[in-house]
This record gives sequence, C-alpha cells and structure tokens, in this order.
Amino acid sequence: MIYSEDEKLVIRDMNEPDAQVFTDEFTSQGWHLEIAGYIKRLKDVSEGKCIALTAVYEGCPAGYVYVYLCANEGPFKEKNWPIIVDFNVLKKYQRIGIGNKLMDVAEQVASQYADTVCLGVGLCESYGAAQRMYVKRGYVPDGSGVWYQGKQCIQYETVCTVDDDLILFLLKKLRG
Repeated sequence: MIYSEDEKLVIRDMNEPDAQVFTDEFTSQGWHLEIAGYIKRLKDVSEGKCIALTAVYEGCPAGYVYVYLCANEGPFKEKNWPIIVDFNVLKKYQRIGIGNKLMDVAEQVASQYADTVCLGVGLCESYGAAQRMYVKRGYVPDGSGVWYQGKQCIQYETVCTVDDDLILFLLKKLRG
C-alpha cells in the first residue's frame, strides 16, 4: 500500500527485499544490523501486530519505521496505544525531510487506532537528532523516568551501561 507520494518520495508498506537493502546500507554506515530483525518485524506485520513503512527516495529505500498497534512494553503496556518503533533514515538521506514525512505517516496510521501514540528514545548522543525531532513534533516525556532493558530505573540506582537500551518514553496526543 502507498501512504504518501510525491515526485521524489514515496511512503509505502515495507517488503522483504527492503530488508536486504537496509541491512547492506546500514552495514556500509558502520552499523551491524542483522537481516533477521527485519524479517521478524515483517512476520509481525503478517500477524497483524504492526505496520512497517518504508520511505523510498528517488527509487531507493531511504528509511523505515514500524507502528505497533498496541504497545507491549514500558509504561504504555496496558494503555492500548500504538507505539512507534525503530525509526531510521540512512545517513545519506538525512536532513531532506524524509524522517518528518515518515513520522507524519506513522502518526496518521496510529491515529486510526487511538488518540495517543507513544515511543521510546535512546538517551545516548547518537539519538540527539531524534530527541530534538520528537520534541519539535509535540512529544513529551510520559513522566515514568528512565528505563533500562525494559525495566523502570529506580532513583539513585546505578545503570552501568549507557547503550541503546537506556531510554525515555514519550507520548503525543493525536486528537482530542
């Protein structure tokens, strides 16, 4: 399905060949993402758990995001809100609006299921651009503090590793 289209950018459903493209492209950027992760997400799509979106810029897959229809982690587990997961745009396609368009479509999809959408964002410097973008788009911290490896951190608790699993959950009202 095509969700958005203009002369340069198409946002459509992810398909299996995209998995290899993203695996290869992210490896060339120095990230070592396994193709199995994409295949697992596509399995979730086939089971009706999520919608996987791919941004195609001038004919080339440039980024992706997943919208899980019901959050099953963190403070949103019992809320029945959609959660935006694993938002990525390849470096060579950043800063030309692809990320914002992907998020526009992800939020439109989420709005079909609830009036609120949520997400988690890493606290490392490498997530700085995403953190700023989410704030500009109206996302706010949910108030549950910092989470690490799926567990809420306790005040004064020591978190030894600052990695991709150290996150802050955010939410945004889509309507109402």
